[in-house]
Amino acid sequence: MNRTLTKEEKELADAGYGRLEEQKAIHAEQDLGHVDITEHAIPLNDLNDKLSTSVDVKDPGNSNGLTSDEAKQRLAKNGPNILTPPKKKSALRKYMDRLLTMFNILLILSGILEYILLGVNFKENFQNTYLGGILIAVAFLNAFIDWYQVQKSEAILASFLAMIPPSCRVLRDSTIQTIPAADLVTGDVVLLRVGDKTPADMVVFSAVDLKVDNSSLTGESEPQERMALFTGSSNRPVEAENLVFNSTLVVNGEGWGIVVRTGDHTIIGQVAKLTSGEEGKEAPLAKEIARFVIQISCIAIIFAIVFLLVGLTTVYKGHPDLTVTFAVSVLVAFVPEGLPSVVTLLLSIAAKRMASQNVLVKDLQGVETLGMISDYRILTMLATDKTGTLTRNQMTVTNLWSGLRMFSAFQSNNDDTETTQFDLNAPGMSEMVDIAALNSRVKFDKTDVPFDKREILGDATETGLTRFSGKYLGAMYDEYQKKFPKVFEVPFNSTNKWALVIVEKPHKTGLMTSLIKGAPERVLAKCSTYLKDDVEVPITDEFKAAYDAAYNYMASRGHRVIACARSLLNEEQYPVDVTFSRSDANYPSEGYCFVGLVSLEDPPKHGVREAIGTLRLAGIKVMMVTGDHPKTAEAIARKINLILGHTRETLAAKTGRSIEEVYEDEVSAVVVHGDDIDNLQGWQWDQIFSKDEIVFARTSPKHKLEIVKRAQALGHIVGVTGDGVNDSPALKRADLGIAMNISGSDVSKEAAKMILLDDNFASTVKGVAEGRQIFVNLKRSIQYTISHSTPEVIPQLLYVIVPIPLPLSAILILVIDLGFELFVALSFAWDKPETVDGLMRMTPRKPVNEGSIASLKRRALRRTKTLRRDSETQNIIPPSKLSKLATKFTKPFTREYWEDVMEPTDNEDLVDLKLLSYSYLEAGLIETLGGLVAYFVVFFKNGFSPSDLKRAQQATVYFVKGAPDFINNRGQTINDAQQIDALGQAQSIVYLSIFIMQCFNVFAVKAKFSFPFGKRILGNKWNFAGILGGACLGMFIVYTPPLHVVFGGSVHLSPLYWLIPVAFGCLLLVWTSIRVVLLRKSIQSSRVKDIKGLMMFPTMRTMSMRSKH
Repeated sequence: MNRTLTKEEKELADAGYGRLEEQKAIHAEQDLGHVDITEHAIPLNDLNDKLSTSVDVKDPGNSNGLTSDEAKQRLAKNGPNILTPPKKKSALRKYMDRLLTMFNILLILSGILEYILLGVNFKENFQNTYLGGILIAVAFLNAFIDWYQVQKSEAILASFLAMIPPSCRVLRDSTIQTIPAADLVTGDVVLLRVGDKTPADMVVFSAVDLKVDNSSLTGESEPQERMALFTGSSNRPVEAENLVFNSTLVVNGEGWGIVVRTGDHTIIGQVAKLTSGEEGKEAPLAKEIARFVIQISCIAIIFAIVFLLVGLTTVYKGHPDLTVTFAVSVLVAFVPEGLPSVVTLLLSIAAKRMASQNVLVKDLQGVETLGMISDYRILTMLATDKTGTLTRNQMTVTNLWSGLRMFSAFQSNNDDTETTQFDLNAPGMSEMVDIAALNSRVKFDKTDVPFDKREILGDATETGLTRFSGKYLGAMYDEYQKKFPKVFEVPFNSTNKWALVIVEKPHKTGLMTSLIKGAPERVLAKCSTYLKDDVEVPITDEFKAAYDAAYNYMASRGHRVIACARSLLNEEQYPVDVTFSRSDANYPSEGYCFVGLVSLEDPPKHGVREAIGTLRLAGIKVMMVTGDHPKTAEAIARKINLILGHTRETLAAKTGRSIEEVYEDEVSAVVVHGDDIDNLQGWQWDQIFSKDEIVFARTSPKHKLEIVKRAQALGHIVGVTGDGVNDSPALKRADLGIAMNISGSDVSKEAAKMILLDDNFASTVKGVAEGRQIFVNLKRSIQYTISHSTPEVIPQLLYVIVPIPLPLSAILILVIDLGFELFVALSFAWDKPETVDGLMRMTPRKPVNEGSIASLKRRALRRTKTLRRDSETQNIIPPSKLSKLATKFTKPFTREYWEDVMEPTDNEDLVDLKLLSYSYLEAGLIETLGGLVAYFVVFFKNGFSPSDLKRAQQATVYFVKGAPDFINNRGQTINDAQQIDALGQAQSIVYLSIFIMQCFNVFAVKAKFSFPFGKRILGNKWNFAGILGGACLGMFIVYTPPLHVVFGGSVHLSPLYWLIPVAFGCLLLVWTSIRVVLLRKSIQSSRVKDIKGLMMFPTMRTMSMRSKH
């Protein structure tokens, strides 16, 4: 809405971006937007002297170049022509990082404590030999599993990262040699030909129609012409016409260049430095798991210390070994030892599954980040490049206009009803095909294979026209070229903006025909007639009006428009032996007949439209960030579901108003030009990101990085897809960077967390679906795993408070956590979506809305006002380490801290209150009751009532070998063997009760949308395999006498006691069903509403292109 913002509103809007401004000020001197290359501005003669090389500008092949000895000296001095790979941690350092986590440290300390007790009293604490060893081994095993999976992932990745072209042609000692690109040095003279990848930054000193594809570096989809400028260029390096860059592709002509920059000093090297200087953000999953680990660990430590003190001062006074073992048991019960391994293995399984869908995961925690991009309640953005990511980077003929009629080259739903399907026999169409085929400078990699199997070497426009003509000429293409050979040619250049060719094609008045194509306004200026129904008709105002309408029709769709014309050369004026010449313009340059217009577009990749539609229906805000022209970007965006609504410009045109009269809240889309980004204020960024449909055009690498940072500052989890060097800083900064494998640059693949192996943007949808599902599976696994903590901890507390004989030993707790629980928790990796449409219609799980942004900005504004500033310069004075430490400790005692903590949000974390409530209070208490009921029933059947148990335990002499006889309330005498057997049965039934009830819990934790009984709930066979494995382990431990020394247990435990936990397991399923009914309304409201206008069908032109291949 058009209105003036108050000072307070502007302060609040800017507050959220305060940190970015601070960082920008700190790194102002390191701004790499202006790359450090100046050699292009030096005249060639001076450059030759400066680099001490020898070039012949008139005849480059006769240049001497460097001598081999000089090249060796320079190589030794300046180093090889390679990009410095990012610093890597050693394997040992990586392993230690994984070993020294909170869980593992607790386990190691607990194990050491058990061995200390063993040293104090070996005989009574003999069991600690096993317990301590297992605890320490588990810590090292957890770290090893995590380390091994990461190492394996990095090994796979290494095969995809080639940092520089392998070889090049260089002039040394006056001869052309092929050498490794890594051996290039400044001053080398290099020959570039079509298809070559430029091996270093070079100044061109000779060129013949040289064009390079800079799209991977600058985002420009059209090849850029490069030429020799003897006096140097005054333009910026990226715009200099005499400079070619490392790793860009030569698509036309050939040229000679002097190497001026190698390795890290090239533009690509400087962008790589920008990437390496940009810190990657910690994965959201890593943050949440780390927070959960710290919370659980703190709770475990507090409980252990409190009840250690209680035991030492009350019941077990004088028995420190019993209370210490109890404290370790509480730690073991609270800490889910198998969780780190389960999380790592779950992510590894998901990574393998995604690799089979052509998505390579570099960072295991990145798998879940794909789900984080849009999972349940996290509103986030997917910022995608256009050229090569959404589109093919391949120009394709779409429309032709000739004889006042519009034709469509492919079946399309986007053309007007008056548009006719292309027909080679229609008037003017054969002439258009002639010009496309004969006025061309493309080359083929092979000519001995069918036309559609050849790779076309040339710029994108000529390639598109050649592909179009070849489609209709087919096998006749080569014969057609031979039948009508070229007599004379004027190649396209940026001055003329047209290309002319004269061929031997007979007609009624002569033997030769001149064909011209180029910029429409330039070609039309050379014409006096136009072709209509195979007749040349004088150009009139009516024709010009029709021409303007056709041109606008094509251009408004973001297409590149080319005009075609011909001249039937009269034999009297141009006999067969005539000599044409470029130098004195001795060739026909006027009096042409206008044949028509042809438009080309860079078409969307197959499946992109449906992919973006699916992502938007999943609640993901998709925005395009491209270096291309705004109109081209918007036109493509409208074809692929990225823009459906009006921008201010389109609404103004539709309603006949000026742009200033259109309010912001009337439109849902915005197209932002890169030139405006540097001057945007905070409230303007807010306004842009509030739109549903966003396109940024004409952006630089610096702009892309800024956009990602600004979105993240508002709380968005940002994913970035791209394939070029220009995308790499943003790829690394993003929460999830996704690079292309085939077309992607090496730097972009290095910066990304994921790589699409088939370059198919639609694979992103598979990744998001897999990411969402793995998040749900992780949550189920954690929910299931920690459900047994309550039935493990509460009996331990009763052991101290009541007291009663220990219902569950620490070693049996470890068997639960690392035995059957580990197998079953892993089986969740193969769970399918609970509903038919899966999770792809659910809203993200952390909404970024007006409320959350306002809350974030209030906190940022509060922080901004507390910063100390220099009284003169107003620069921020960074706080000292002591000040930061003091703030960290005093923060929890401030009102603002608790206001922030208690502020209600709609967020759903990996481990949230609902999950903790279910695991610890709902399922946990049901399982605790089931275990305790079975415990007391077994003891009662063995002669111990609850009061007997309390009395016996208070004496601290029973339930061990050699204990005195115990007389119960009924007057029965129970000897030491019977006491030990009773305790073994009781502990065994508690262990088996937890196992049996957890078997029911496997299906209970899956019930969110539906009851825990359906096919989708029960359809995972691996759940049953895990349960079977757990059952075998339980039977083996309980009913194998030799193991009783370590684990306890008794062969006398009757299977009838198993019915008690089975009953409580059924009760758990009943409660889960009630819970589903109670929560159903809130879950259904989280579905994404239908989006009006989405086109969920393939782009017809893309399909046509695909069918041809």
